[in-house]
Amino acid sequence: MRGLRRWWDGTAGGLPATFWYLWAGLLVNRAGAFAVLFLSLYLTAARGASESLAGAVVGAYGAGGAVGVLLGGVLADRWGRRATLVAAHLAAAALMVGLAFSRHLAVIAALAALVGIAHSMPSPAFVAAIVDVVPEHRRSRAFNLQFWAFNLGMAVASLLAGLLAEASFLALFLVDAAATLAAAALIAWKVPETLPRRRTGPAGSSPAQAGAGRTAGEPVAAGVGRSRPSGLHTALTDRTFLVFVGLTFVLAVLTMQTSTIMPLAMRADGLNPSAYGTVVALGGALIVVGQLFVPGLIDRRRAHRVLALSTGLLAVGFGALAVADQLWVYLAAAVVWTVGSMLAAPPNAQINADLAPPELRARYQSVFYLTFPAASFVAPTLGGVSLQYLGERHWLVVAALGLLAAGGHLLAGPSRERRVAARRVATPTRASQPVG
Repeated sequence: MRGLRRWWDGTAGGLPATFWYLWAGLLVNRAGAFAVLFLSLYLTAARGASESLAGAVVGAYGAGGAVGVLLGGVLADRWGRRATLVAAHLAAAALMVGLAFSRHLAVIAALAALVGIAHSMPSPAFVAAIVDVVPEHRRSRAFNLQFWAFNLGMAVASLLAGLLAEASFLALFLVDAAATLAAAALIAWKVPETLPRRRTGPAGSSPAQAGAGRTAGEPVAAGVGRSRPSGLHTALTDRTFLVFVGLTFVLAVLTMQTSTIMPLAMRADGLNPSAYGTVVALGGALIVVGQLFVPGLIDRRRAHRVLALSTGLLAVGFGALAVADQLWVYLAAAVVWTVGSMLAAPPNAQINADLAPPELRARYQSVFYLTFPAASFVAPTLGGVSLQYLGERHWLVVAALGLLAAGGHLLAGPSRERRVAARRVATPTRASQPVG
């Protein structure tokens, strides 16, 4: 019993109540976000759209997502985290009702793009709010739980989507809207505004003095030497941060192989769609069951080394598909790359939080989250060409890309750590001061 209590304390202990309300809101949001999973099927089966047109509409949703993460980051730093979360959820619920009753494909396409914006807006605000309220030494476990909630919610959504789609497409959209409204109500009721009050530099200090001591290429810490954040430009010109984003993009491209290129490879190996479903289900089950044990494995280990190991595991897992022609090989490889994804989630989020100036947290998150829609475009576009012309050697290219990224983390990690350490010395930790 004591061992179980120690495990729980190490996995979820010491986190503030506001985090758990944010966590619950994220879980409800993801568990209810199932209508988009069946959007292409809905368009072809219920609205008579061709496969190409259905693909274009789903693509509009993805394009809206890229806009949404940037918009959400800017609004979360200006309006506040809570305001952005509530507004995005309410907008998504209203748009989903509109989709439920729309009949014209042009209207559906426009609404799909707007839903993509509304669905992506909360991501930077969620993470920025977690960073605002969770003490620095507990953020890794908070991010681990966030990743777990996201995947648990997606697993529930996949199950519910299939059941509701068989019963009624109208119910699929309306229940999705109701779940989104429930998440909005929970956040509005229980989550206070966490955006820290803006501070100017010490009395009598000049901007140059306030920025003294920072490392080369590092933006001045938010609230030091300026009265307002400088916008997305700071994140987009932060070299240390952009190197990290680039490495995360490679990881995202590797991860996207599961849903984009691997099904084609399995079909070429003579495996049926149920085999693909088995591989995906195994990965989801491993995350739901095993993610809660990750903090005990990576705590007190340097983040860049954990990321190098996790990216290396992804490379090895996908590289093994070069010799895969039976289901058991795909399943064994899936275990390897899923463990890599599980290990990567907490340090990825922790480094992103450490590199962002406090008043630009959500903007930095929005740039970081752009890696995922970008990877969802690049992975199938280039991967399809690669698979067509290289065949099974495509997986060797993927493995080489992953190993290069692992080496990149080992090379870039120490400089990231020095920058974070310098900021902590220049800007002593202060207790969060939520607004309102």
